[in-house]
Amino acid sequence: MNPPPRARLRRAAGAALLALAVTGAATGCDAAKEAAGDIVSSATAAVASAAQQKMDQVKDGVNASGDVDAGVTSVDGDRTVATITATNPLDTTADYAVVVTFRDDGGNLLDTVFLTIDGVGAKASKSGTARSNRTLSGATTAEIAQALRH
Repeated sequence: MNPPPRARLRRAAGAALLALAVTGAATGCDAAKEAAGDIVSSATAAVASAAQQKMDQVKDGVNASGDVDAGVTSVDGDRTVATITATNPLDTTADYAVVVTFRDDGGNLLDTVFLTIDGVGAKASKSGTARSNRTLSGATTAEIAQALRH
């Protein structure tokens, strides 16, 4: 009988932490830091992939990257946030699906967020908040990776 998904996830996380500990003990701190960085990179790529899958589900979307702007980032509790504003140039109400990336000052991808801004009035603007999936450290910027109007 297979254990429930959460139990498998806990076991996998425990195994990863154990591997990090063993790696750190066997090869020193640099190798442990590198291994931890690889795990974070893999997790960040998985989140980005999930955001893209959500974008792929948007029907009849039109590229609207020019309609959407990312504000400056700030910290809210333990998460990084940015105000995302969609400005609808149409004469009818529109909804927006947006992929926002958070990057460090070196341009490295830290996190990816999927955001919807629904019911943006004709010739009007409306904002939403992109909130990181995890705690981010250091200086960060928010960028619009993709935006669809539908």
